[in-house]
Amino acid sequence: MSVLATESLSLVLGGRAALADVTVQFAPGRVTALLGPNGAGKSTLLACLAALRRPDSGHARLDGINVMQLPRQQRARQIGLLPQNAEVHWDIDVATLVALGRLPHHGRRGESAADRLAIARAMLATDVGQLAARCATQLSGGERGRALLARVLAGEPQWLLADEPLAGLDPAHQLDVLDRLREVAAHGAGVVLVLHDLTHAAHVAHDVVLLRDGHIVAQGARENVLTAPLLHATFDIDVHIGESAGGQFIVPLRRSR
Repeated sequence: MSVLATESLSLVLGGRAALADVTVQFAPGRVTALLGPNGAGKSTLLACLAALRRPDSGHARLDGINVMQLPRQQRARQIGLLPQNAEVHWDIDVATLVALGRLPHHGRRGESAADRLAIARAMLATDVGQLAARCATQLSGGERGRALLARVLAGEPQWLLADEPLAGLDPAHQLDVLDRLREVAAHGAGVVLVLHDLTHAAHVAHDVVLLRDGHIVAQGARENVLTAPLLHATFDIDVHIGESAGGQFIVPLRRSR
């Protein structure tokens, strides 16, 4: 199984440390949630993992190889990224949009039966089959988010990186997406996602990384990291942590500087 990791990763953006000496290893077959206040470095860390940003020092590595040095097609097959607030700029239908996720896998003969099967599975998993003939530029924000997630899923990456994948989704589709991400991990891929809702993180994540001001506050198994003291240290808030039939829930109570 492939391993995705960073080693002493640092990056300065706009005169401030967006990431400062970040060392973390992500496990395949598990969902890791990145949590932290606005500006903590979560999206920047994802961008470095996907080789979209070059760090000032340190490395992001896939199986020991610097991701910046991986051939582009190989990297596209192994790492799938769903960026924050992604847009669609082409007047194509949703089925075509989702099929773009298979381009890194195409051989000289173009789309194969395996490609078509992966596309169909991705559309089913994200509930966009009924949107197949719709123009992608005319979708609502939530519909567009699901279609773009389907595009990433169609590529069947070894690592799925998702930046706020629940943004714009109604509660039912939020739960559906969380379940799909868990399924991706259950089939052996690694999932790293940025979330803001603490209860969603408790629901979906096996592991959690807490970030603040570009530094790691804590990392490890969900039950060891999603604690009142560590959430206070990360967000300056008091929380109530409880249990229900659906699992753990976390309610922010007040700011507590």
